[in-house]
Amino acid sequence: MHMADALLAPAVAATMYAASGITAGVSVHKLRKDDEEQKLPVMAVTAALVFAGQMINYTIPGTGSSGHMCGGMLLSALLGPQAGFLSMIVILAIQSLFFADGGLLALGANVWNMAFYGCFIGYYLIWRPIMRSMLFSNMGEHGAARAKIILASILGCVITLQLGAFSVCVETSLSGITELPFGVFLGIMQPIHLAIGLIEGLITTAVLLFVYESRPELVRDMTVSAGEKKGSLKATVITLAIAAIIVGGGLSLFASSNPDGLEWSLFGNEEAGYSQNLGLDEGDYGVQSDAADKAAAIQEKTSFLPDYSFAGSDSAAGTTVSGLVGSAIVAALAVLICILGGFFRKKNSTKNS
Repeated sequence: MHMADALLAPAVAATMYAASGITAGVSVHKLRKDDEEQKLPVMAVTAALVFAGQMINYTIPGTGSSGHMCGGMLLSALLGPQAGFLSMIVILAIQSLFFADGGLLALGANVWNMAFYGCFIGYYLIWRPIMRSMLFSNMGEHGAARAKIILASILGCVITLQLGAFSVCVETSLSGITELPFGVFLGIMQPIHLAIGLIEGLITTAVLLFVYESRPELVRDMTVSAGEKKGSLKATVITLAIAAIIVGGGLSLFASSNPDGLEWSLFGNEEAGYSQNLGLDEGDYGVQSDAADKAAAIQEKTSFLPDYSFAGSDSAAGTTVSGLVGSAIVAALAVLICILGGFFRKKNSTKNS
């Protein structure tokens, strides 16, 4: 769902930068009061895992399209909405600057569409209400917790991806792109992102169930009985880090070559025998602006692994290196921001006199 700069008029792009920037500022203010020190390593490895996960496009059968996880629901379920949102900003900014994935002018919109809904709407309106509810109480504490994780993960991913896809349609409509009629674009975008959301929900469920079985107190809004911890925090973090390495460095090589949901909606996949959908010309569509040209010039200079590959090479090694390097940069930057911002301070054992 990474939008290209051509999909946004500069005024709309600036508005979305402002909306995402204000939300980031509020999140920073909120996190300065946080004293959950154990979030720091968890934030690093989960941000790296989401970055790696976004590299893997999974095929949507029978469509000629593919999808990849957004990760907002996963991050907010483990870190809370504010830390999850800031983690997503790190991920999307690194993707845009270093890998030319998503336009730089469109970064504010991409943060809003892919992070805001999953982290805030998904957490406050879906995750927390379900996890704090009495649903599945007849299944026992352990069974109820697992069932609520499954329900909240799948429902949250589906709904928040639908909201993100809807926002893309609204933003392009407000940008005045006449070749993207709102109703037709919406009618293509929503169903394909429904399928993408269902698969992301299953992936999110699997990760959160693993964390719950290992260290249940890491899952937000989880009631943990005394003595319920089953594994060490270190082991859980290491396992997630290994998963990020395997996904980014290995499984990314097997990502689907089909266009993702947004690209498929715009250009179709007629070459593979599927619909052309809106059938836009990939080389000439959307809004042309000086702002977009300047943003593209910046990306050309900063993206040392464009499209997750070595420049001018089709070598699979480029994908592996991109996955490993990108995951490491995301993890390191997430930790650095936390340290500089003074987030996740250690609790004082004694009160100040």
